[in-house]
This record gives sequence, C-alpha cells and structure tokens, in this order.
Amino acid sequence: MSLQDADADDAGFGARIRSAIFWRSGSQIISQMMSWVVTLAVIRLLDPADYGLFAMTQVILNFATFLNGYGLVSALVQSEKLDSHRLRQAFTIMLLLNGGLALLQLGVAPIAADYYDQPMVADLLRVQALLYLSTPFISIPEAIMGRALDFKRPALVNLIAAFASAAVALVGALSGWGVWTLVFAPIAGFWVKGLGYVLATGFRPIPSFDFRGTGAMVAYGASLLGGQLFWIVQSQADIFIGGRVLAPHQLGLYAEALFLTQIFVSKFIPPLNDVAFPAYARMQKDPSRVAWSFCKAVRLLLLISCPVYLGMAVTAEPLVETLFGAKWLEMAPFVSVLALAMPFMTLQVMFAPVSNALGRPGTTARIAGVGALLMPVAFLIGITFGAIGLAWAWLGAFPILTVVTARLAGAPMGLRLIDLIRAAAPGLGCAILMAGVVLAVDRILPPLAAPIRLAVLVPAGGIAFLAALMLCARGTLMELVALVIRRAPPVQAPA
Repeated sequence: MSLQDADADDAGFGARIRSAIFWRSGSQIISQMMSWVVTLAVIRLLDPADYGLFAMTQVILNFATFLNGYGLVSALVQSEKLDSHRLRQAFTIMLLLNGGLALLQLGVAPIAADYYDQPMVADLLRVQALLYLSTPFISIPEAIMGRALDFKRPALVNLIAAFASAAVALVGALSGWGVWTLVFAPIAGFWVKGLGYVLATGFRPIPSFDFRGTGAMVAYGASLLGGQLFWIVQSQADIFIGGRVLAPHQLGLYAEALFLTQIFVSKFIPPLNDVAFPAYARMQKDPSRVAWSFCKAVRLLLLISCPVYLGMAVTAEPLVETLFGAKWLEMAPFVSVLALAMPFMTLQVMFAPVSNALGRPGTTARIAGVGALLMPVAFLIGITFGAIGLAWAWLGAFPILTVVTARLAGAPMGLRLIDLIRAAAPGLGCAILMAGVVLAVDRILPPLAAPIRLAVLVPAGGIAFLAALMLCARGTLMELVALVIRRAPPVQAPA
C-alpha cells in the first residue's frame, strides 16, 4: 500500500469515527434531554424514600450484571471475522446466562429484603427480573452494528426506546405508582430497544446449541468477568453498606445526588467509549498513536466536563432547589462534595477501552480489583459519619484510584503521568478559576429565589470559564472548536 493510499484509508476511517461519535453521542444527548425533563418531573412527584428503595434493588441488579455475558459482545467486536452461525451461538449463550440470572434473582429477592429490612424490596426485585431477558436481544445486534461503526441505526432505536421509557415514567408518577414508576420505566425502555435492534439489523434470534468453536469467545468474555465483578463491588459498595444503616429517605438523598453528579460520566462517556474501543483496536499496533489519541480525548473531554462538575459543586443549593424542588434541598451538601470527585472518575473510566482494545483485559481487571478494595474501605469509614460520609469517601478515595489506573493502564501505550497531567490541566485549571469567580459572585448577591440566583451564577461561570480559556488555554479551545465545526479544506485553483 502506498503512503497516499494509507493516508486516504486513515482519512476515511477518521470520517467514520466522527460519524460514529455524532450519531452515538448526538442521539444520547437528545434522548437524555428528553428523559431528563421527564425525570425532573417524576422526581418532583415522588419522594426520596422511593429512590432509596429503588437504589437498594439496583445493588442486586448491578451485581448480577457482571454475569450477563456482555464480555462476549466485546469478543465479537474484536474478532477478525463474524458470521451468522457465530452470532447464533453467542445469542444462545446470552439467552441461557440471562435466563439463569432471572431465576437466580427470584430466589435472592426475599434474602435481600431481609438484609435491608424492607419487605418491599423483594416484590420490586421479582418484577425487575424481566430486565435480564431483554439482554440477548440488545447485545448481539449491538455487536453487529458496533463492529461496523454503524451508530446511526441504534441511535434512532435508542431515541424511540427513551421515549417509551419516559412515557411510562410520566404516566406512572402521575398515576400514583410510587416506586413502581422507577421499575416499569426501564423495563419498557429495554424491551423496546431489544425489539428495535433486532428489526434494525435483521438479526434472526434463533438459538444454536452447537457450541463448537466458541472456546476463544467464551475465554475472552470470561477474562473480563474479574474486572466487571470488581467494578460492581467498587460502584455498589456504598449503597450496599449504606442501605443497611440509613433510612430510605437519607439513602434516597445520597443516591439522587450521586445520579445528578454522575450524569456526564455515566451517560456521555459510555457512548464515547463504545466508539473508542474499535478505534483504539484499529490502532493497537502503534501504541504511541494510541497514547496521543488518548491524551487528546482527555484534554477535550475534561475541557467540557470540568466546568460542569465544578459548577455543580459551587451552585448546589440553588441547582437542587430549582431542578428538584424544596423538598430535596437536603441533597445539596451531597452534590457539593460528590461533584468534586467526578473529574477523577471521568478520567479513570476512559482507560478501560484502551486496555481492552490493546488485548489487555487483565489490566482492567487489576485496576478494578484495586477499586474493589479501596472504595469499600473508604465507604466503611465514611458511613460512620452518616450519609454525607459516603460522599466524602468518593472524594478521598477516587483520586488515589485514578493515579493507580494511570500507572497500570498507561504503561502498555507508553503514557507518562506528566503527559496525562498536561492533558487534564487546561480543563481542570480553568474550571477551578471559574469556580472561584462563581463563589465570589454568589457571596455578594442579595437574597434571591433559587431560579433567579442560578440564572445569575451560571452565565457568570460561563463567562469566567471562557475568559480563563482565552487567557490560559487558547490552543485547547481552538482545538475543541475545530472538532465541533469541521471546515471543508480550501479548494485549490487548477494550475
């Protein structure tokens, strides 16, 4: 292949990546905006105790998720060839695994209710077992489309599924379903997504019980299980520990503060990681290129996320009252603390697709193992100070976990810690300056209603952040603008 052909191939691949990011993230933004409007309405209608009960069930669901076979999907994306027989084999394995998980949850439901001393938890878990049965119909079509970097079709399906889930949530909240609103809404969304994915790809969900040749696929998926299990322990330990000690009301305040502060990292980073995994896999023979691309992604994402996080931290009180209503005001201190930990979490979760794409899922597992030890210990210490202690545990432990992650996952691609600090510095540094300005403005404001106070602080923060970027990180700002606004190259005049 000539150099010109290689450049053309890279340019075409780059165009596909930009298109994938547009459809994957763009649809995510639209669907999330729609669901957030409904979510805010639902939160105002429900009570913190409803969210506390729901959070208790999520520990069980998320803990079982590591066994749902999604590692097989990564194996399918990374494999050199993919045929219908291999897809049917993977579908059958997924069907068996998730059917078993549904039955297991039915048995675990009363035990979980006894642990939390909340009988309602058992009923909620029995109905939520329906979620597992939709997984095979979602995961295999996802592998088909993800492998082809086709994110347009799933984007449209995701929008329809988000609308279905939001509609059920709104009807439930208005009809007085209480905590059941939070159960039926995701079930509707998952099943609509599964049906839509099958129709979009034309995949025929016919099981094949001929498992010959699936050893490598199962082995790759199994190699990810350790990391997934450790991640579940790390991410669910707070609710598992707090749920036994705290009342549903206090647990609900903490859980919703965590939801609010994790919106960016949980809703926008996963779609970008979905695109990043096949992109990094394409570049796996050139680690220096992977490291350069990773640092660029860090620089741009923190430029967007850090002002959001630090803005939440310094405007927590008017933000919570404006979005959720006065009955949720007790949530504000949790938001202030948790938001400060989220830049570290955003950076930390960006490493997983790099390690997996470089064929090193064991690195992800080791990192998750560190988190599975560090975070529960932090939560056990924090819970002695009540619900707010769980929030402080995030801020105390996650920076340590991020440094460990950078050392372990950065080594295979030659990433130095100083390179990572330089990449993170523009977004984080300018956001800190912005937060200082917002605090100063808030201090001199007279007493105002929460929406008016927020309407003053948000523009002040935006202006301060842009000014800081122009003074301290103009090049990074121009890089972001160039990525968002793709200008066509100038046409050369004929000789």
